[in-house]
Amino acid sequence: MAAEASGNDLVQVVALLAAGVVAVPIFKRLGLGSVLGYLAAGLVIGPFGLRLFTDPQAILHVAELGVVMFLFVIGLEMQPSRLWGLRREIFGLGAAQVFVAGALLTIAGTLAGYPPIVAFVAGMGFVLSSTAIVMQIVNERGDAATPAGQRIMSILLLEDLAIVPLLAIIAFLAPGGAEAGGQSRWVEIAIALAALAGLIAAGRWLLNPMFRLLAAAEAREVMTAAALLVVLGAALAMQLGGLSMAMGAFLAGVLLSESTFRHQLEADIEPFRGILLGLFFLGVGMSLDLSVIATDWPRILALVAAFMALQFTATYTVARLTGADHAEALMRASLLAQGGEFAFVLYAAAFAVGILDAKTQAVMTATVILSMALTPLLVIMIRRLQPRPEQSMEGVDLADNLSGRVLMVGFGRFGQIVSQPLLLRGVDVSIIDNDIEMIKAASTFGFKVYYGDATRLDILHAAGAGRAEAVLICVDKGEAAVRIAEHIKAEFPLVPVLARAYDRRISMELVRAGVDYQLRETFEAALLFGEEALVKLGVDEELAADTVAEVRKRDKARFDLQLVGDISSGLTYLKGNVPVPAPLQQPRQSGRALNEETAAAMQGRAAD
Repeated sequence: MAAEASGNDLVQVVALLAAGVVAVPIFKRLGLGSVLGYLAAGLVIGPFGLRLFTDPQAILHVAELGVVMFLFVIGLEMQPSRLWGLRREIFGLGAAQVFVAGALLTIAGTLAGYPPIVAFVAGMGFVLSSTAIVMQIVNERGDAATPAGQRIMSILLLEDLAIVPLLAIIAFLAPGGAEAGGQSRWVEIAIALAALAGLIAAGRWLLNPMFRLLAAAEAREVMTAAALLVVLGAALAMQLGGLSMAMGAFLAGVLLSESTFRHQLEADIEPFRGILLGLFFLGVGMSLDLSVIATDWPRILALVAAFMALQFTATYTVARLTGADHAEALMRASLLAQGGEFAFVLYAAAFAVGILDAKTQAVMTATVILSMALTPLLVIMIRRLQPRPEQSMEGVDLADNLSGRVLMVGFGRFGQIVSQPLLLRGVDVSIIDNDIEMIKAASTFGFKVYYGDATRLDILHAAGAGRAEAVLICVDKGEAAVRIAEHIKAEFPLVPVLARAYDRRISMELVRAGVDYQLRETFEAALLFGEEALVKLGVDEELAADTVAEVRKRDKARFDLQLVGDISSGLTYLKGNVPVPAPLQQPRQSGRALNEETAAAMQGRAAD
């Protein structure tokens, strides 16, 4: 920010914050994701939009710390044993990805008319996908901890590592590089190894004692400063050693992943990581040089289309050859079909030694930025075009002509417990559910569960609801429970119906639907919990039981009033924790109960 030529830095700070605050919610509401929102916002406020910024590189220089912190947080989740378990994915799958994609892109660049060396640099730069963009999308989808997400992370780690040998190759390919680089390259390698060894040694033997000492001082701000010091110090050490700052931060995170201070470190870093990572995406959006695109748009668009298609093809092919199914391979290919932030480093190094001229560097940089901007759209398109995976019905029987004495609808946690006293007494229970995975899992524990959607009247007939002596509705969705109860009471009015209620509102709807018994799913458990809490506080067991019985009695009285009134009725029976002056202790119908239930009622929904 200090590098900006404008004298009013506060205007620029406000512009950056406003751009993100306005654009990201809009793009997420449209289903386009936060990354595309940041990129679009950066383009609007950058040199080719409102011109609030004229030097996006100054923003990117600071915002790279967001990528650094992002990888540190990822490293905290990757214990050394877990990282060692991914060694085949990192060095096998990742290396195959880089080699195959790099070869295809180099060939494409050569066919496009570039000299082989230029084509190699351009292609290999495009291979290095954006860790920041990919992991942000993966995290937003909640796939970071899945096996598929771990394989994507492994590829990205190898691509980040690949920047080191690629920079060495550029030095070797530079005019005069082969003659001048012999001894200096060995020195650079030695410095890099020394920096790596120093970081590992510090992580193993210095960091934990340091954090223990700082924790004893009980100064929260010092712990936050120490967390930032570790991240930035590791990044600086790697940078001075000629390695990637992001990899240094990742390694520091891995070394601290088994520390007792891991969660504290993650909490301290997270706010800085989120803001700076958003700043990085804004900087990338600002860096899109529309004048270069306007001057040479046919070539740039052709390169974007060709490079993304080839990267997509290479990634999909490697994924399928290494055992991934079609859906995983397709999603991985859409995520990695773009260049990344390390391409800027590689192209700048190639320009500095004379491999790339200024025009070629600008064209390649624009190609990479456009591919980064298009990636979220490509992911969304692939996701929407891809048919939903059909669940296999193998081993699952449909509910048809069942004749159990009791019909149980829903076999989640609640239903499983309810079934035990019935089965223990030898009651014949027919069980139906519409969750195929749960049905298969239940079979491994000795339960026969049939597939059927009980909100459909024909399924209730097939499941034997009319022949059953009782129907137990144990589903976890309140609206579905009410619909099932209405169907049964309309079609089989003489069959007793017992229903699980999600909350107080659903309890009232079930009573109005005519069920013979309903129970709020957390009510009795919460009463037992409260009774045990009283006992632990020294209250006599009999008195604690009487107190809970009084709560149950008051709740029933309140419920009866709500049935004939509305959700706000019966507040007389609700005990709040707000002190009320003696003259004002008369019961009122509103404004006193400040607990979770009445707060939710104010919003139109009473939770239990």
